Amino acid sequence: MNLRRWFFLFWTALLIGAAGALGTGLIMMLVNGEKTNGLNDFLLYLLILFGSGVMISVYSQMGFFAYLILNYMGKGVFPKRGWQIVQIVLTVLALLDVMFLRLFVGGDRERISDIVLGIMILAAAIVTAYVKVKLTHISALVPTLFFMIAVTIVETIGVLRIDVNAATIFIVVPLLLCNAYQMLILHRLVDVSTNQSVSGKAEQLKESRA
Repeated sequence: MNLRRWFFLFWTALLIGAAGALGTGLIMMLVNGEKTNGLNDFLLYLLILFGSGVMISVYSQMGFFAYLILNYMGKGVFPKRGWQIVQIVLTVLALLDVMFLRLFVGGDRERISDIVLGIMILAAAIVTAYVKVKLTHISALVPTLFFMIAVTIVETIGVLRIDVNAATIFIVVPLLLCNAYQMLILHRLVDVSTNQSVSGKAEQLKESRA
């Protein structure tokens, strides 16, 4: 991936994160029946939502590039099938952890929200993986599920500690949108870069022969 393609990914992901935060924040405001004191407060609220979405997008991109490094290292350490098994195990453990761990250690506290969160992440992961496989190959199934579930859950640990459902929804929805977008567009950016590299080498070879 060259620098120009990375900038494209960066700015488009920023816009998606901002749009996701704006949409989520406005929907939550309508559902909760909240009102602002005048136009100035409403515009300030929109600005806060926009800035929060940008920050969530940056956080998502950090997690995405960390995943790319982890995936590269995993392929170097484990055989292909072994690395797939490791990803599947980590994905299942992460999903069970976010859905049931606090349910067991939280005493009498209500934890239905954790199960709903896990189902939401799982549903987003399945949809993203289905589209990714359609666009590429069946081999993309496990990595996509791993990233969309395990990595997303790791990225939400901070907000889960706050233990406020509204904050969790506000963070997770834009985060899932950014993660899904980056995973779905990755092969296009890599393919373009690879094709450009091959074309450049072919042209150099023709010039050397001439």
